Amino acid sequence: MLALAVAGAPAHLEPDAVVVHPDGSWTVVEIKSFALIDGAADAAKAGAAARQAAVYLLALEALAERLPEPPPGGRVRHRALLVCPKDFSNLPTAALLDLRKQRATTRRQLDRLTRVEEIATALPAGAGFDPARPAAELTAAVEAVDAAYAPECLASCELAFHCRARAREAGDVRHLGRAVRSELGGLTTVDEVLAASRGAAETDDPAVTALRRAAALRAEALGAPCR
Repeated sequence: MLALAVAGAPAHLEPDAVVVHPDGSWTVVEIKSFALIDGAADAAKAGAAARQAAVYLLALEALAERLPEPPPGGRVRHRALLVCPKDFSNLPTAALLDLRKQRATTRRQLDRLTRVEEIATALPAGAGFDPARPAAELTAAVEAVDAAYAPECLASCELAFHCRARAREAGDVRHLGRAVRSELGGLTTVDEVLAASRGAAETDDPAVTALRRAAALRAEALGAPCR
């Protein structure tokens, strides 16, 4: 079991295996069910395995920093061992994955995360989420925090329905999905989107241009003039 600091809080990780070499260095081992065909894996699946292994690599590096006397070449090797079925059989085979790019990317992403202490500081005074508190106090604390809803929240968060209702009440376009939100640029509410689609003034905003084009096509399809 390994630990990695994520936004200032420890996350516990369990790699499939870690090889300890005779010189004392370590290699992450990833065991997967997809096959290596002619010695090569599917690029997307191998990439996902490499990203996962990079997280374990960072956790091992954090552990190595607390240990004395690392080997001359470093305690953790930057290549993971990917173990998969060979071709179309049940025989295991292995390939090495270079983790340097994935490690650097993951490290940057972790460094950009907002720390738990900063989130706690931004909470209103007296806000708390202890389940032992009275229901009225918990409700007030939840209402005091902004809701950043996305459809993906439904699969993982018990407050997703609450945040969805608040997003719909506010007309927040995030409840339509992150892909839609990213396409709309600076338009953050449904009212802004509708107003932009009906406008006639010249604009250089590609999102507004696309909305007006879509509105015109819809009106044409319905046989009604675009307003």
